[in-house]
Amino acid sequence: MTPDPKTDATAGVPAITATTPSGPPPSWAVLQRRLFDDLDTAWRTFRDRCTEPDGRLRHQGTIDDRDGADDFYEAFFNWPALYQLGGADDLLPAVKLHWEGVTVQLTELGLSTDEFERGYDWFHQGEALLMFYGICAADPADETFRRRAVRFAEQYLPGSPTGNYDEHARVVRAPHNGADGPRPGLGPQWDDGFGSDQPGMRVYGLPLQDVPGITTWKDLDDPALATRMGHAMRDRLGRGDTAVNLAATALAVNAWLYDHDPRFSSWVTDYVDAWRSRSSAGGAMPDNVGLSGTVGEYHGGRWFGGHYGWTWPHGVHSVGAAALVGAISACMVGGDLAPLDLARRPLDQVWDQRRTGLVGEEEASQDHTWKPLLQEEAEHPVSLLPTRIGLQGWFDYQPAQVAYWTWLWWYGMQDEDRARLDALRDVAGYDWRAVRAFRGKEEAGHEPPWLAYLAGDNPDYPEQALRLALAQVARRMALIAADDAAPDEIDLHWWQRLNPVVTEVLTQLTTGAPQTIYNGGLPLARLRYTDLDRSRPGLPADVAALVESLDPTGTTVRLVNLSVLETRRLRLRAGTFGEHLITSARWAGAASHDAYPGDAHDYRIPAPEHAERSLDVGGNSVDITLPPGHEIRLVLDLRLNTLRPSHHLPAQPSRSHL
Repeated sequence: MTPDPKTDATAGVPAITATTPSGPPPSWAVLQRRLFDDLDTAWRTFRDRCTEPDGRLRHQGTIDDRDGADDFYEAFFNWPALYQLGGADDLLPAVKLHWEGVTVQLTELGLSTDEFERGYDWFHQGEALLMFYGICAADPADETFRRRAVRFAEQYLPGSPTGNYDEHARVVRAPHNGADGPRPGLGPQWDDGFGSDQPGMRVYGLPLQDVPGITTWKDLDDPALATRMGHAMRDRLGRGDTAVNLAATALAVNAWLYDHDPRFSSWVTDYVDAWRSRSSAGGAMPDNVGLSGTVGEYHGGRWFGGHYGWTWPHGVHSVGAAALVGAISACMVGGDLAPLDLARRPLDQVWDQRRTGLVGEEEASQDHTWKPLLQEEAEHPVSLLPTRIGLQGWFDYQPAQVAYWTWLWWYGMQDEDRARLDALRDVAGYDWRAVRAFRGKEEAGHEPPWLAYLAGDNPDYPEQALRLALAQVARRMALIAADDAAPDEIDLHWWQRLNPVVTEVLTQLTTGAPQTIYNGGLPLARLRYTDLDRSRPGLPADVAALVESLDPTGTTVRLVNLSVLETRRLRLRAGTFGEHLITSARWAGAASHDAYPGDAHDYRIPAPEHAERSLDVGGNSVDITLPPGHEIRLVLDLRLNTLRPSHHLPAQPSRSHL
């Protein structure tokens, strides 16, 4: 269901009316509105070319393994985000149709049960759930999705019929888990044998480095040794808890946001605290825990070696993402920032091993990503951090994935994390101001130039980034137009490469947030908007927004109405879930303000040109009226993470977090 248009959208919310003419429209604002228009054309084109009337993707054939469910949802992962930013009205029902159509499709393929994945690792389940989390955030009044959110999260509570969680050992009972409960092993694709005829996996090396008789990839040419490796993977990688299961905490937080059921917050706190204790006790973030609750139980006592952990296949990319999701989840339900120590540890571990070198001077698993990303600067020495550790020590050196350090700083705004981010830039060896043309499936990676912009030394970033985003849309529209593959010829990743929706730049510029953590993060933001005249999330038509600064105590945002005819009204909210308190708002120029519309003491005070005005707020929202051709630059004084986050937001919450 869509939000109720009859809801009183203005009662009790402080309001400000802009009276500063914008003059010639800023280039960034014109480009931003053009991007919204192009994206609304693009998603409809993808829908018409790549999906069936019931919302499913055009796919034929069977899937004989556990892998693949995430690839179907990932084709739409950022569509709910576009709606929340201000995409077309019909995008929300379209997103819901696609989620339900794909879910039926996956059930028919044997990958889902009761609308949830039967059981797979949370590196991939986290990717799959981005679409679902986005729908819940975009329309929390939808009762059907609320019931789904609660039902899905209940699968991980102590005593659940699924048996996913052991509250005594404080472990999720298997690396592959879900609606079917803990699933033994890693599936027939690997349990029965892990051979060398997997070119896509060759770059990651051996899954286990201590299997007798197997020391090189070529050894897996021998069928007997391939079987030996598969059985070892089944018995060791396919048992116990693994760090990527921390991403399941976001599933519980998503349910908790509806009605603050303490069952969910208690589980998140308990599970994250278990991993925090293990990390503290061992001085390193472990990636594996046995069913008894012992670190290294199936790996010779080592803290590394678990499935989708430090050694294989992605190292810090999987462990770091899961630690961030888990830490932020615990912060959200607990109301303090102490759990961020869990997210710091894996990043500090690889930082301490940094060195300078050339991308690709040694074989690395992600050279194919970094060379296009850094382009000409990949030919010069840059700072390299190890992404993995095995029996031989740290290896697989690559440039830092800046998004993780960005999220650590962005969420808590702590001085020590800002220092980590600044140190990362100081030694990077490449220009953080450069806006380079690339796009991976995570639709992220432009954190460095955005951070440089926020720091005040990259003023052209908004315009350059928006032009880049427009080019990305055009590129994917061309791919869609040229696509003539039959449904039975399509690779499962093809839809992700065709998806023409881009939201990274819009998220940065309008909400003041990095792109959502791809492996299971919730859609957090410093600012969100509601179109008051259409009673729906997002910026109104003709309105462009630019977050110009972020710091621990405030945010500056510029709002421009490009229309020459229509007045636009919006509600600006601090935090996706209303978690930040706006203590006051300040602005300059020929402006006036209404205190509380509907109150008998409404007043309007004219202000001289360029005078600074201020308004006490004391809540999470401010209503803004933008007459035609007007703009306002607001400085919001904030107390971050002070209010209890919620899917259902009162206009002016009066209680603190707990």
